[in-house]
Amino acid sequence: MSGLLSRVPRSWVVLACIALISLCMRGPIVSVAPVLDTMQAELGFPPVVLGLLTSIPVLCFSLASPAAALAGRRFGAEFAVTLTLLGVLAGVVLRSAGPPAVVLFGTVLIGLAITVGNICIPLIIRRDVSSRRQGTAMGLYSAFLNVGAFLTSVVTAPLAELMGWRLALAAVGILAVLATAAWAFAFGPRRAFVPKPLPPAPAPAADAPPVAGVFWITAGLTVGFAGQAFSYYGVTTWLPSFLGDSLGMTATEAGAGASIFQVLAILGSLGVPLLAKYWSPTAVALTVSALWASIPVGLLLAPSWWWLWCISAGIAQGGGFTIIFSALIKVAPDMATAGRMSASVQGVGYFFAAIAPSAVGFVHEQAGTWTPPLLVILGSVLAFGICTTVSVRSAGKRR
Repeated sequence: MSGLLSRVPRSWVVLACIALISLCMRGPIVSVAPVLDTMQAELGFPPVVLGLLTSIPVLCFSLASPAAALAGRRFGAEFAVTLTLLGVLAGVVLRSAGPPAVVLFGTVLIGLAITVGNICIPLIIRRDVSSRRQGTAMGLYSAFLNVGAFLTSVVTAPLAELMGWRLALAAVGILAVLATAAWAFAFGPRRAFVPKPLPPAPAPAADAPPVAGVFWITAGLTVGFAGQAFSYYGVTTWLPSFLGDSLGMTATEAGAGASIFQVLAILGSLGVPLLAKYWSPTAVALTVSALWASIPVGLLLAPSWWWLWCISAGIAQGGGFTIIFSALIKVAPDMATAGRMSASVQGVGYFFAAIAPSAVGFVHEQAGTWTPPLLVILGSVLAFGICTTVSVRSAGKRR
């Protein structure tokens, strides 16, 4: 970097790139939902296969996390992020241009590529952002994941009406091209496009105290993220149906109402680092947990106030992601350990995310009412709250 850019603090450049990359890491997944009917009419997919277009990437997040962590170590974080962007670009092109089998292959490629980014972006933040700004950086990352998802879900349907579903789904590739160019410009073509393995972790000094508690903190964050992910995907999938069944909303009204839950995540992602400057980690985690619990409890006891519960839980779901991964990069003693911890947390967490829609739907089908499914979600929220609070409290004591 030279000229004016050389005078900009490096962490600012890194954060700007991460924000742009984040826009590409959820949009390709949620862009499918507004055009599913059109795709089914052209491709002839049965409903089960159609559902795979949104569930395959989440399964990749779970099953491919160990391989993604290995890729980060073998190729280096910069090249791994480049793989993410080029993989997303290739995946959306294949999904948009090919016959049914190629559409599914492109979806798998998108999921695998984003999994690498899920693991490696926190590593970049840990390495290139000062420790006192890492929480803010994670909040920015989480916020732009939600911004990308929201913008893509809003513009895909109008674009599909103008130029067809294939070009509408391919449009997100423009962001991947821009992000790749920015990444190469910020780090230089050699670092961005040439693999460079992570150096081995330095051996601890003979008189260094043992790293105590990392295993249990990782275990707690893993269960906490599993609760967060199960709750998020369960609510995201079934909230519109609940609003329609319980309050008599039309599909359009229920979808608009449920979007409040998604949009408010941006406030939670950015608000948690701000609160962390004035509150203890325990207080922040307890507050977010209480806000998360408001949606199952509120919909059970006062469903007519659904908008308030969507606001509070929307803030919580964005804040919960930030809390967990800020604690993870804080407690990891080195880059390699951070990658393994991230793979563990995300591998287990996204497995529960993948089964959440089916599990909640099964409980509702068997019960015939919404009370048991909401109690299931309350249980997953409590798992998030208890395990995350204990883990971030322990992580705070280690610094």
